[in-house]
Amino acid sequence: MRTLIWIWSMMILLILCSCASPSDSNETNIRIAAAASLKDVMEELTPRFEEQYHIEIETIYGGSGKLARQIEQGAPVDVFLSADLRWIELLKEQDLVDKDTYIEFATNQIVLIGDESKNRLDTIQELELTESEQLAVGNPESVPAGTYTKQTLERIQLWGKLEDQMVFGSDVRQVLAYVESGQVDYGFVYASDAMISDQVATLTQVDPTLHDSIIYPGIVLSKSRTKDQGKKFLTFLTSDHATEIYKAYGFNPMRGGKIEK
Repeated sequence: MRTLIWIWSMMILLILCSCASPSDSNETNIRIAAAASLKDVMEELTPRFEEQYHIEIETIYGGSGKLARQIEQGAPVDVFLSADLRWIELLKEQDLVDKDTYIEFATNQIVLIGDESKNRLDTIQELELTESEQLAVGNPESVPAGTYTKQTLERIQLWGKLEDQMVFGSDVRQVLAYVESGQVDYGFVYASDAMISDQVATLTQVDPTLHDSIIYPGIVLSKSRTKDQGKKFLTFLTSDHATEIYKAYGFNPMRGGKIEK
């Protein structure tokens, strides 16, 4: 009789385990889709978050537009960190995000880079290319850095003049790699990207009034199975510890919609 009871108990336990929801087995994991320009910051932030909260993080990087399209198509993502606002707005319109979790945590600046032999410019209006020179730009359709660059060059009437000599990158880190490798002569990246490279020089900073404000927002996806953990991570992004790391990598931290210097 005791043997029978034991067998039935084991069977019930197995049934309960098999019926457990998928989120039960993943409740200490977060999958984050992050703009490529955040890679170095995230690689320093996430281990500290994991150690503090005992929550594992898996991060995928890319152009914000490409990541947003993947989310639209059902990619299993818990948190989205974009390099501009429009891709978050796109997902909001489709009810794919939890609007109450939205934060803005950092800003950045567009700069022109080249190798050390290139002349520094006082303003971006001075940019001229010889016939053989090429300029790398993030694809404006999906890469925020490219969108900001196009806005700038159109405003100063240089986009049409330079477009035939442009090489488009799938994200801002590819643009940086093009310039580092010497495949192109110039590139537009974020100040934070230029800071991490010892193979390029910043030739000039772009006047921020020439393009939309560069703001990094974060939000939890509505279909996330780990919403509480995602919210903890977004809160962590606005902590004192995180803001110091942003500064170290060339970003300007934000809190409550204000930039911290």
